[in-house]
Amino acid sequence: FALEMRGLRVTACGCPLGLFAEIMITAQALGETIANYLTENGLFLVDIEISKDNDITVSIEKHQGDVNIDNCIDIDRIISAAFDRDVEDYSLTVTSAGLDQPFKVLDQYRKFIGNEVEVVVKGGGKVKGILSAADEASFEITVSKMVKVEGSKKKVQQDTVTAYAYEGVKSCKPVIKFK
Repeated sequence: FALEMRGLRVTACGCPLGLFAEIMITAQALGETIANYLTENGLFLVDIEISKDNDITVSIEKHQGDVNIDNCIDIDRIISAAFDRDVEDYSLTVTSAGLDQPFKVLDQYRKFIGNEVEVVVKGGGKVKGILSAADEASFEITVSKMVKVEGSKKKVQQDTVTAYAYEGVKSCKPVIKFK
């Protein structure tokens, strides 16, 4: 809420309303703040979400291996040092991208090449296969099927590679298998 003190409109925290309205943490500013740390530690940014209540969630992933708790703590400290909570109140969560979540950036596709994924196509239908390639325009899935060959008693494995443009896909995420 805002009130007026000595002719100056201020917010509940006492900040001048005009000044307060100009302060805003952006995803771009957050990304730039942690960019060097991510590069130096073999990490990449998956997503930054900022709610209307200034609840910030930073999702990261590691090019090889897994994100560890120290990475999340370090990024939390970097952001907290760069953005003063007394100036703009926010809550911050730093997390690894969930295995059950759809891919959001190209680096995620590249990390999972050689692993089984599930693709949900916008026109309808699901496909499970091995992620075999990914670039800026599309990714490829290899699907293996056992087919009967004429004149043979045994079925033979046949691989089919299909390319998917990102804009034609609703989601693509890893298939989680429990052993």
